[in-house]
Amino acid sequence: MSTSPSNTVNTVNSVDQAIISRVSTRAFLPQAVDRQIITHLLEVASRAPSGTNTQPWKVYVLQGASRDALVSKVCTVHDAIRANPELGAQYEEDYPYYPKKWVSPYIERRRENGWGLYGVLGIGKGDRDKMHAQHQRNFRFFDAPVGLVFTIDRVLERGSLLDYGMFLQSIMVAARGQGLHTCPQAGWNDFAKIILPHVGAGADEMLVCCMALGYADESALVNTFQATRVSAADFTTWVG
Repeated sequence: MSTSPSNTVNTVNSVDQAIISRVSTRAFLPQAVDRQIITHLLEVASRAPSGTNTQPWKVYVLQGASRDALVSKVCTVHDAIRANPELGAQYEEDYPYYPKKWVSPYIERRRENGWGLYGVLGIGKGDRDKMHAQHQRNFRFFDAPVGLVFTIDRVLERGSLLDYGMFLQSIMVAARGQGLHTCPQAGWNDFAKIILPHVGAGADEMLVCCMALGYADESALVNTFQATRVSAADFTTWVG
């Protein structure tokens, strides 16, 4: 395939629709994704911008037995931590994804998102069994047949994580063009000490996040949930 840039985009509506239709999908069909399609998505996403063209991304693709083995390892530990919370201290993320102190309006948005999802699933406050099971769906890649693991060299700084976000978005938007859906997942980050050796990552690599990739189960109730967005007017200031 050619990745030569073009000065004109003739399908504005298609581009917009690909972006707008990207949602965090939480139930997938077992239908396999062809390796050529996955390669195509990564080739397209490689055109994402990065400071001085550093291209800080490294990707590990898990399917079949390798995917299932990682799921088993992490779910086992996740269950063990529930039984003995003190074990959680052994599993920490390499970098802080969320703030240590939540403030408005972010805490309200977080709560709205969490309880909105649980509301669709009929999970009420205090229903710890269902909460645990739903949380563990993350570590099963929501049944997606493809799990993507993203790492970055530890020597790089926060600017490269900004670049990485553009790369991840490019994968997710390109996936929509192939009729696929995704779910970016920071939930895996606590288990980097399990994930990185599993995929063969070097000691100089840090886990950025994981991503589920596959064909959405359109019949799944959980996929009816869609997070809200504030309007552009709420976060934009026109200067001059």
